[in-house]
Amino acid sequence: MSNILAAWIGFLLGGVSGAIPGLFFYRYDWLGGYTSWPRRMIRLGHIAFFGIGFLNLGLGLTSITLKLESPAASVLMIVGAATMPLLCYASAFKPVFRHLFFIPAGSVILSIALVIERMVQL
Repeated sequence: MSNILAAWIGFLLGGVSGAIPGLFFYRYDWLGGYTSWPRRMIRLGHIAFFGIGFLNLGLGLTSITLKLESPAASVLMIVGAATMPLLCYASAFKPVFRHLFFIPAGSVILSIALVIERMVQL
């Protein structure tokens, strides 16, 4: 159930994080232009809320449907959902944070691997 809640919180934050920058997207030079690093990272952060939100929703519904429990996978997916957008926004303004992307990526990958392992054991 925690992953389903995390998913819906991610969807809400994705909507808000898209609406605010959306007020400025019409300006060609905003944050250095369309292809600038800050603008790309802000777009990625916005999409990460939705993308990892869908993964959380899938994990939560899979756990309920298959009666599959993996507390570690659940926590790791929530860690990925929290840290990916955070690092995207931090990297937009301090590029050195890009070196920490292994944290959310690794969390999500490990979570998925744990779920697959549990499914194979069923």
